[in-house]
Amino acid sequence: MRCMSKKWWKAAGVRAIKTFAQAAVAMIGTSVVVSDVDWRVTLGAAALAAVLSLLTSLAGLPEVTDDDV
Repeated sequence: MRCMSKKWWKAAGVRAIKTFAQAAVAMIGTSVVVSDVDWRVTLGAAALAAVLSLLTSLAGLPEVTDDDV
């Protein structure tokens, strides 16, 4: 199974971290000043986005082929 390979976990992890950062930046960008950021909501939304990214990666990652298993 592809999702058990080390290369798959690395690629999926990188995607999840990038997605986390993108979601956090988007949430922070909705505030006028940094002191108005609700950090609990921001981190929660970013964590959810990262989990969804990992789940989406189960469908397949173009950078991981069957030859990599």
